Amino acid sequence: MAHDTPPTGVALIELFESCGALRRGHFRLSSGLHSPAYVQCALLLEQPQRARAMGRALAERLRAHRVESVLSPALGGVVIGHETASALGVPFRFAERGEGGAMTLRRGFALRPSERVAVVEDVVTTGKSTRETAELAKGSGAQVVAIGSILDRSGGRNGFEVPYEALAALDLPAYSGESCPLCAAGGVAEKPGSRPG
Repeated sequence: MAHDTPPTGVALIELFESCGALRRGHFRLSSGLHSPAYVQCALLLEQPQRARAMGRALAERLRAHRVESVLSPALGGVVIGHETASALGVPFRFAERGEGGAMTLRRGFALRPSERVAVVEDVVTTGKSTRETAELAKGSGAQVVAIGSILDRSGGRNGFEVPYEALAALDLPAYSGESCPLCAAGGVAEKPGSRPG
């Protein structure tokens, strides 16, 4: 991959497949939904030059929103959030789940009132953790001005209230366990993700 021209769109999907970050089969996603494909951005980002290129590309999409800092949900958004913030020349922070499972700022991180924040994630499927991170920022008095991700798997159903920038979209079906045709055909879903259960 050329360092100055990171792939987007179809070329990025091909890169996902070539580095093993996009797998085909029968999977149970961290959302609980079942899908015939699974995306593991950590494999895309394990090469620092690819992570930097993705961060630069996403920063270019977010620059027009006059972002003053980047906030990402841990753990999936940490690498791409940091690289995006680096390319924008702004501070980076991450949110993590605290007791009770709510997103929280820890480790001394804080947001200023009215700070213009972009929430950056690796992959958006349901958008749940991204929305929770945005709500945390708003609850801290910051202004969420944009959301960005490497990959949009939401099919336009993310429910975001601010502009959303993604480097590529991959509209793959996702099913509840009860309505999954792969399960109905006798398949057993693999749980490859980073979250337990």
